[in-house]
Amino acid sequence: MSDKNLTAKNMTDKKTVLLVSLFHPELVRGGAQQVCYELFEGLRDDPEYRPVLLASIDATYPALYKSGARITGFDERPDEFLFLSRDYDHWWHRTSDPLLVESYTEFLEQIRPDVVHFHHFLTYGVELISLTRRVLPEARLVMTFHEFLAICNANGHMVRRFDNSLCRTASQVRCHQCFPERSPEDFFVRKLWLQSHLGAIDAFTCPSRFMLDHYADWGLARDKLFHVTNGQRDYAATGDAAAPARNDTRETYNRFGFFGQIIDAKGVHIILRAVALLRAEGFTDFTVEISGDNINYASPAVRAEIEEFIEAEKQQPPGERLVSFNGSYATRELRSRMARIDWCLVPSMWWEAFALVISEAWMFKKPVICSNVGAMADRVRDEKDGLQFEMGDPAGLARTIKRAATEPGLWQRLAGALPTPPARADMIDGFRRIYRTRGEGAAAGAVDSGAVYENVLSPAPGNHGKLPNARRAKARPRSMAPVTSQETAS
Repeated sequence: MSDKNLTAKNMTDKKTVLLVSLFHPELVRGGAQQVCYELFEGLRDDPEYRPVLLASIDATYPALYKSGARITGFDERPDEFLFLSRDYDHWWHRTSDPLLVESYTEFLEQIRPDVVHFHHFLTYGVELISLTRRVLPEARLVMTFHEFLAICNANGHMVRRFDNSLCRTASQVRCHQCFPERSPEDFFVRKLWLQSHLGAIDAFTCPSRFMLDHYADWGLARDKLFHVTNGQRDYAATGDAAAPARNDTRETYNRFGFFGQIIDAKGVHIILRAVALLRAEGFTDFTVEISGDNINYASPAVRAEIEEFIEAEKQQPPGERLVSFNGSYATRELRSRMARIDWCLVPSMWWEAFALVISEAWMFKKPVICSNVGAMADRVRDEKDGLQFEMGDPAGLARTIKRAATEPGLWQRLAGALPTPPARADMIDGFRRIYRTRGEGAAAGAVDSGAVYENVLSPAPGNHGKLPNARRAKARPRSMAPVTSQETAS
């Protein structure tokens, strides 16, 4: 990285925000990286902050690993960089490559951000949070959780591995039951390790309120926990594709769609099982379009099930095929793909932190049919603006699909009650308040702008806790001005 980054910083009075992202959304699609990139794009026009993006990659893109490089620019784009993750320990969430740690340190020293906003520690290593505090003792450190990875070793989904049931609390014994090769004491030490490094964070944010309770129960200070909802630009109002046709003249609304990653947690296999049940009983007056990728991250069993269904569907006569697989998509393609469906299916097999696809469906006036748990149940009001079914139950989903495809007036009633999804500008405003210190943000904290952020108390000044394997950094006092939420408290 050249010194032009320093020059750019010195030529402006803007504060620099370093956004640390799990992957780049143009390389690996996913909600966490999409939200981070939405924030990066939105802050580019912000009068107060200049964003810099650091996105990780893994061995999925070996061609991007340059000899001797650890951090590189991305595709000649200004202020976008790639962190070339390697030698990553998924148990301790740390990297063992000293040159990568050294490169990250040099990167911080050149960028000198005023705020470092972590959207993940996966592929980076949680110890880089403490390192950031040591290198930048005056910076404000923010962490946004997009799932429960710090709490749960099962990919952060809080799903019991032996029966796929939802887990509502973590403990040494319960975690040992999911990973019998690890002793209860292993999980105790792992928790201490993660909490010690997370102690360097000034403010934590979650996109859903129920996540705040999980992290508070796990041991994070409640006065550091804030709710900032995920926001996106309105994809229905932009782009070159023709606007979706209004479905107000047809008698049936029997076109269903799935958008997302083709992995176990997203429940695509539940859709396929529901389709098989409906076909077996003779109901075929519907279609399902599957849009997504990343099947390489699915478990071998689920991947095999999906691929077998795809091959079997290809053998059906064209007029009898119920499911089409459309592959990956970019956000600019949402308009055309959403125009081909009436209902959006969200059959996730875990809690979901927010489920961005719900917002995207609402942008295009599509009611959502979703699992009845977590953020999905919080956002979609059953029988009011969408439909819910028992998580993981193909028969329940099949009944809901059949009802949605046949019940007169149901689509019109639910579509007419859809809420407006959170806007990107609101999310950015929320994070800007999180970024400010008390002295900078006190006046802004009193502004009532329909905010989408809240916490109960304000962080104590300089409350960083004890940092592992390091001297305690001297930090300037920090706290948050009180802020409110536009959403009704549950």
